Amino acid sequence: MQKRLALILAVVLSTTAVGTLVAQQAPARAVQPAASTIPKISATKYTLPNGLEVILSRKPGIPMVAVNLYYHVGPANEASDRTGFAHLFEHMMFQESKHVPEDTYFKLLEAAGASDINGTTNFDYTNYFETLPSSQLALALWLESDRMGYLLDTLDRSSFANQQDVVRNERRQTHENTPYGPAEEQLIHLLFPIGHPYYGEIIGSHQDIQSANLEDAKKFFKQYYAPNNATLAIVGDFDVAQTRQLVTRYFGSLKKGEPVPPITAQTPPLTAEHRKTVPSRVELPRVSMAWLTPAIYKPGDAEADITATILGGGRSSRLYKALVYEKQIAQDVSAYQQSLQLQSVFEIDATARPGHTAEELEAAIDAEIAKLVAAPPDAGEMERAKNAFETSIISGLESISGLAHRLNIYNHYVKTPDYLQQDFARYAPVTPAQVQSFARDQLRKNARAIVYAVPGQPELGPQVATPAPVKAAEGEGTESVNADQAWRAHPPKSGVAKVLVLQTPLSATLANGLELILVERHDVPIVAASLVLRNGSDSNPAGKPGLASFTAAMLDEGTTTRNSLQIADDVARLGSSIGTGSSVDASNVTARALTRNFGATLDIMADLVLHPSFPAQEIERQRASRLAQLVQAKEDPRDIAPRVTAIALYGPNHPYGYPEVGTEAAVKAMTRDDMVGFWKQNYVSNNAALVVSGDITMAQLRAAAEKAFGSWQKGTPERPKLDSPAAPAAKIVLVDTPGAPQTQVRVATLGAPRSSPDFRPMQLLNIPLGGNFASRINMNLREKNGYTYGANSQFTFRRAAGTFQVGSGVRTDVTAPAITEILNELKGILEKPLSAEELATAKDGLSNSLPGAFETNANAVANYSNVFTYNLGLDYYANYAEQVRAVTLPQTSAVAKKYIVPNQLVIVAVGDKAKIEPDLKKLNLPIEYRDAEGRVVP
Repeated sequence: MQKRLALILAVVLSTTAVGTLVAQQAPARAVQPAASTIPKISATKYTLPNGLEVILSRKPGIPMVAVNLYYHVGPANEASDRTGFAHLFEHMMFQESKHVPEDTYFKLLEAAGASDINGTTNFDYTNYFETLPSSQLALALWLESDRMGYLLDTLDRSSFANQQDVVRNERRQTHENTPYGPAEEQLIHLLFPIGHPYYGEIIGSHQDIQSANLEDAKKFFKQYYAPNNATLAIVGDFDVAQTRQLVTRYFGSLKKGEPVPPITAQTPPLTAEHRKTVPSRVELPRVSMAWLTPAIYKPGDAEADITATILGGGRSSRLYKALVYEKQIAQDVSAYQQSLQLQSVFEIDATARPGHTAEELEAAIDAEIAKLVAAPPDAGEMERAKNAFETSIISGLESISGLAHRLNIYNHYVKTPDYLQQDFARYAPVTPAQVQSFARDQLRKNARAIVYAVPGQPELGPQVATPAPVKAAEGEGTESVNADQAWRAHPPKSGVAKVLVLQTPLSATLANGLELILVERHDVPIVAASLVLRNGSDSNPAGKPGLASFTAAMLDEGTTTRNSLQIADDVARLGSSIGTGSSVDASNVTARALTRNFGATLDIMADLVLHPSFPAQEIERQRASRLAQLVQAKEDPRDIAPRVTAIALYGPNHPYGYPEVGTEAAVKAMTRDDMVGFWKQNYVSNNAALVVSGDITMAQLRAAAEKAFGSWQKGTPERPKLDSPAAPAAKIVLVDTPGAPQTQVRVATLGAPRSSPDFRPMQLLNIPLGGNFASRINMNLREKNGYTYGANSQFTFRRAAGTFQVGSGVRTDVTAPAITEILNELKGILEKPLSAEELATAKDGLSNSLPGAFETNANAVANYSNVFTYNLGLDYYANYAEQVRAVTLPQTSAVAKKYIVPNQLVIVAVGDKAKIEPDLKKLNLPIEYRDAEGRVVP
């Protein structure tokens, strides 16, 4: 489910690639193009006789196609006593239909190599999408048309009840068992009255979800899931004539539905300030304030977007500078416009630093709004906001799934996919005075809702019982809408596959040893880059957990020529993004920029890496932030579970046994000398690669890299030797979270390093076990039993031995049964190894999905960064499919026996001890009690 979608449809100034890096020699200053260079997206829209709208947009290149189907229905169309129904029905659409057997939808698409399969419910619409090889387009259309035309033929009482359980588990996981979830829901309740379509905040209430019945679903389907209330967008590498024929074949015979009733809801204005304090399972208070603002694409909507960016759009924004940087009273702050059909929402959220209050945050936010009311933003702020929109939208055009979504968004709200030019026309003329007027007229104290999330026990309302499993005759309650067609009974055969020939990326090495790796592509004027160093937290000295991470975090906090805020402003002025960070095996500085601004962006990257100054005052500010992060990590069971699992497997002293940020004691003790020492030893040119993908040639990249990094010196980086911990003994680790409506469960043991020859068989073993939606574990816990919103397993590969673990958030009252089912599945993979069909399906999915791994520049950069980190060789992906196909069934069986050893499985349960401990004791395993930081407690 997509709970919130902030539709910031960005200003576009240019997508024309610049032949040379014209900004290379300039300081961090964006080049302003002419408005006439706004791209014209080629898209054709037509309508079938039954009312289905079809949008086709060819984007040749990678042999992939995105299928994106919008149904023009969401909570905006719901009845007042059926909140959450549109989202509940989204789940129903992934069940079986007349010609697609149960649990087959995901299985078929995953085997076909689909890299993006999901559905989302927005306040105003519901969409379903998949991205897959072009040769499999017919499969996607067959599946989408079958559930559009034949869902009710198999929708019975049992399958409906199962998805009610799943959706209620989703509500627990995403709203009730997250630190600020209850407060977020209350904010919406203060903005919209009971009975308003947006009041249910998409997910709806337990009472309404459980009260829904099969007749409601059938009525909803026939009213809203008809061809005349849907739009199908297809984007990618396809033949237009053939695709039109396929669309007609699969959708043309489906019956047109009755006219959809218009939405009549009215949104009453706020005429007073509405407040509520919400006790929450948090350590740090948060204030959220929101206003009702102009609807999407209406006058004032564009001004709201720009105002939000100026106020709270990143490190260059006013609220960040005031609350996080200067006053240091906030851990984080953001502002955004959530543009919607009936009424948009302008929201500001800020989380307090330890020792500070929601009242302080509110006063500081009000002061910044008052400043904007008193005086308009300056030209630099306007430039930074507009350039950020430009980069955002052009980056979105890289992905065929992103483009398909954008075309459908435009069509849904303004009835045409051809709206990019008009969208630009909304943003370009926005003036500083208009932003000032928006703040004055819209962001008024007497027309807003404010929620404080404060430490306390959440009030989740009356419990709604989960009924016993429905016992109904198979097919009870089904009906037909469309006449059967015999040819639909079998999946279509694949078309002629277009082989993706992955060229080995271009490479070069500078005189100082810096390696350049380039994936050259010129479809959009965007360049993504990552400077990767082969040292991460694995290189932390004994007793200094978090040093690699702290060092990386300090890179953009000041150099010898720029302070922290100057860095943020320079990057924002270019419309670029730069981030610094570390992982267990690497440190990196990443960037994304328009082609014309890449040279200037690269210069800033080099300044951060070559000339960090580690200012004392910034170290203390960052220290406070990191200590607050550690406090926040104790709030969320989804953070607690992996942390406790790691320390239970590796112990507190192994680099893999603590979080990347480190520990409270280590963060407090870290010194400037520690960071400078780590930087001097490991941030050296012969330990790094600059991995780049996008609209740039090797000659241009080499010239830019020589200019930016040519003076970087070689060195002798740390090459750590990590001890292998002893195999764990089976046990239960229980972390008490009183009142939790859900238990976060992990079942884990030690795995293998990335260099292991077992890597590929382990990878293929995991896919049918728990690595995808149609896996054994997820089908058991979610679809068969309704215990969870989702369950998965994975092998984590690192330079030293990683882990194997199964993870899920399960309903509190079925914690022990859910763990039992996980253990049964793990024993089952030993007693009933993968079948030939399961292995073949996993191989097909893994090899066929390879094109999706390179759909965007960021994808390509991430993949080849891993290639560099683990010394896999630049021809790794050229040999990928061959390696996958070579894995045998005996190999998968052997690695299952080697790595999934029942008496070495550690079970971590983060939940309400009083409710789950009695049944956990029945599992006859020793129970160890730990706190949220992983420390053993009596």
